[in-house]
Amino acid sequence: MNEKIMKLQKIIDSSSQIVFFTGAGVSTDSGIPDFRSQDGLYNMQYRYPPEVIISHSFFEANPEEFYRFYKDKMLVLDAEPNYTHKFMAILEEKHKSLGVVTQNIDGLHQKAGSKKVYELHGSILRNYCVHCGTFYDAQYIKNADGVPRCKKCGAIVKPDVVLYEEGLSSSVISGAVAAIQSADTLIVLGTSLVVYPAAGLLRYFSGKNLVLINKSVTPYDSNADLLIQDTFSNVLPQIKI
Repeated sequence: MNEKIMKLQKIIDSSSQIVFFTGAGVSTDSGIPDFRSQDGLYNMQYRYPPEVIISHSFFEANPEEFYRFYKDKMLVLDAEPNYTHKFMAILEEKHKSLGVVTQNIDGLHQKAGSKKVYELHGSILRNYCVHCGTFYDAQYIKNADGVPRCKKCGAIVKPDVVLYEEGLSSSVISGAVAAIQSADTLIVLGTSLVVYPAAGLLRYFSGKNLVLINKSVTPYDSNADLLIQDTFSNVLPQIKI
């Protein structure tokens, strides 16, 4: 083990209230593209920029184009959890983790076995009629011909994901803040930490160890007690849990 891996092992061994803060980079090993890397969604060519398509106003004005992009690039239902997801679930099962605060919408943390997951940006697995609130699963959205419509009232069914111009759930934020405030160690993985208000939640951490594991630089690198700029597949399998 190199020095940083040894330090991470020591931190995990001595911690009993770890909180993981995750971004899109955690799911790339499961075949889900991130947003800001060279091959991410923001660098793909569409008729409109992805950040425009996944906005509330665009969804309302151009639902057909929204769903064409959404079904093609965001509604990934056959992905499986990778080692990183399973690593976090095991630590929660061993009562060393208070859970996961995630910016991801893929549901892979829960699929890996994590029970306490604060989904800041919602989930593709939940969908609701904008008029009557009837719930629909992700398969219903995927199988719909064009824009999915409610069977009861005929209105559009919207994914329970936070689009640009929409606010985050106050109950999810409250839960995430409470977890971060209670943590003795906060481990941040796979996020650029430039998307707010999500990235701003780090300021609520006052525990002993802030750990950042990410391939690229983040605005919080200088605040980290341990900074590891490497892939998770190179780091986490070396940690004994």
